[in-house]
Amino acid sequence: MTKPIVKSFFDPATNTITHVVHDEASREAIIFDPVLDYCAASGRTNTKSADMLIDYIEGAQLNTKYIVETHAHADHLSSAPYLKEKLGGQTMIGADIDAVQKVFGDVFNAGKTFATDGSQFDLLSRDGDTYMLGDSKITALHTPGHTPACMSYVIGDAVFVGDTLFMPDYGTARCDFPGGCAEILYNSIQTLFTLPDETRVFLCHDYKAPGRDEYVWETTIGTEKAKNIHVGGDANIDDFVKMRTDRDATLNMPKLILPSVQVNMRAGEFPPADDNGTTYLKIPINAL
Repeated sequence: MTKPIVKSFFDPATNTITHVVHDEASREAIIFDPVLDYCAASGRTNTKSADMLIDYIEGAQLNTKYIVETHAHADHLSSAPYLKEKLGGQTMIGADIDAVQKVFGDVFNAGKTFATDGSQFDLLSRDGDTYMLGDSKITALHTPGHTPACMSYVIGDAVFVGDTLFMPDYGTARCDFPGGCAEILYNSIQTLFTLPDETRVFLCHDYKAPGRDEYVWETTIGTEKAKNIHVGGDANIDDFVKMRTDRDATLNMPKLILPSVQVNMRAGEFPPADDNGTTYLKIPINAL
């Protein structure tokens, strides 16, 4: 089994981890879940986080093949268009992004010109699809529940799970966004748990569970199966659904959900500028 090289970048403003994965022989790379820095107070963006990725990729002389969103994020804006311009590569997301686009296209009244077929992305992955990263095979797994379009990607001895799982001491993703479902998430996690116990698991977020001093974003399937506080050990689906439903009812919306989804459903592009040349993001009142 191949062991891809993984370099991870933690964004403290959104608790997001972007992973750059490459095949040693070919130098081909894949980027998972890149961040565009955004200030909600001013509406200003910058590319500091993305430029760190570029510096690393260029310094390591890597060739970017794919820029992947594990799902349409609700907590950060994607820098995929900027990275594609600077580094090349094809953008990818799960094929069920169309379900997300239909729901949030209505929420934001995106209009008839907004396509809800996923065509903003270069590639739409489906369960079981395979891609190559040099000599390493990438296998796409549909792992919905947090959102309908959530995907995980197995590369050699590693799996990149997006928001499906967190560190064992923090648990699992919320399921109360449109199209989310706790029962479906439980079953998706059971699919991940069929991977070998030694499989390295790379997470998209860490929120540093109480009692832990450091942020961490790598674990293993075996550790998740044994110790995840929500689905590990002898946890069953009924208990999980009740726990997840009760817990989600107490959670506030992510602070950047409105700008994030509005942009990320467009593959990281902003809505078209108004007739004055300025781009605006909408804040729907009492919609979520």
